Amino acid sequence: MSATSVTSVSTPHPPDSVSAASAAPRRWWALALLALAQFVVVLDASIVNIALPSIGTALHFSQSSLSWVIDAYVLTFGGGLLLGGRLADLLGRRRLFIVGLVLFGAASFAGGVATTGAVLIAARVVQGVGGALLAPAALSLVTTIFTEGAERNKAMGVWGAVAGSGGAAGVLLGGVLTSALGWRWVLFVNVPVCLVAAALAPLLIAESQESVQAGRRGGVDLPGAATVTAGLGALVYALVGAGNAGWTSARTVGLLAAGAALLFVFVLIERRTASPLVPLRIFRQRQVSAANLIGLLLGAAMLGLFFVLTLFMQQVLGYSPLRSGLAQLPLGVAIIAAAGLASPLVTRLGVKPVLISGITVFAAGMAWLTRIGVHSSFTVALLGPTLLVAVGLGLAFVPLTIAATSGVPDHEAGLAGGLINTSQQIGGAVGLAVLATIATSRTNHLVATGDTVRAALTGGYQVAFAAGAALLLVAAAVTAVILPRTETAAAGE
Repeated sequence: MSATSVTSVSTPHPPDSVSAASAAPRRWWALALLALAQFVVVLDASIVNIALPSIGTALHFSQSSLSWVIDAYVLTFGGGLLLGGRLADLLGRRRLFIVGLVLFGAASFAGGVATTGAVLIAARVVQGVGGALLAPAALSLVTTIFTEGAERNKAMGVWGAVAGSGGAAGVLLGGVLTSALGWRWVLFVNVPVCLVAAALAPLLIAESQESVQAGRRGGVDLPGAATVTAGLGALVYALVGAGNAGWTSARTVGLLAAGAALLFVFVLIERRTASPLVPLRIFRQRQVSAANLIGLLLGAAMLGLFFVLTLFMQQVLGYSPLRSGLAQLPLGVAIIAAAGLASPLVTRLGVKPVLISGITVFAAGMAWLTRIGVHSSFTVALLGPTLLVAVGLGLAFVPLTIAATSGVPDHEAGLAGGLINTSQQIGGAVGLAVLATIATSRTNHLVATGDTVRAALTGGYQVAFAAGAALLLVAAAVTAVILPRTETAAAGE
């Protein structure tokens, strides 16, 4: 796509058979079901964090091995998203959505009843696989059920509101469940949701016959699937462990090199195979390439924010896990409200202005958080900036998702969904590793110069917030320079 081309977010394209559902009122019930499933997947990346101390005590984890409860899920989820998205296109999006739900629910139950650390980690691996199957399938179903334009923008507003609030909700729900019922319920809570969603999916969502037929014709690119899954897994593993192992350690450098080499081999395979897992031509669509780069940067700032903010509340202000969750409740509510506002704004103004505005507001909130102090009160030092962050996130998430999926042919909708999910996951891993390293380095320096531990921790978190704001300014610049301007239209309004 040329630099001067214009991408429309509202020009309808011929839908496949999934959009037979879009002619009926049930499409909005289908959207609620799909958004709820995505909410559970996003929720599970954060809900377990609060329960880690209880899990470690109950299952006798060592401090070094406890991180695997998180890493096992992140690795398989982040590494498998591209494969999951392409399988949804080839084998049927509803089918993969249901399979992912069943795997996710079964693994959640197995983790909840686990009596050893090994069983819990294995269950988290399967959870990650289930999430990697259902997340891109769910997003591709939204894009094929709803016609491109005002109707899809509205659907994406709902999707963004539910999915975007999952991180904050996970902290709150994890604290409530762990305090009231015990750590096992942070896993059990997924089971009824997955069972109900899997049972309702055949009633509310039609299968895409075009995807099934394409799968019969083309098959699955197994060498490509193996190399990209292993490559992404190696990169995520290197990044999530870099804070403990060190950025220059043999493990970190070796894994980063192995991941890069595997992804290079993957590109070579995709250029030569007749039925590639990821047709490289999709990156010629400028809005898709730009959206994924922006998603990488936004994911880095977002996951780093939630991690650092929670640590500041508990380690410096002395909040309990439950109080930390409650303190982030206004943030979650504001994300939902802002995402709902983003949908009509995108229809009226286009993707680019709304996305730039959202990222800029997010950056302003992160910059405001650099003013935290050892004796900060929630209402004075945290409420204002976290609400600003929430508004920015809500305004940015919706147009970003629209940009990443607009103009993509229906038979590649799953691939587009897998790509944007992968970008955000890899970005999150990068952001978490980088911001945690920056905070730790600054804290160690301040301790060495005589500051108290709480003051040193605060100084480290201030620098981490500043780094997150800088990442967002880069994302805003990429949006302004690279992302094509989109047309608005009355179609579907």
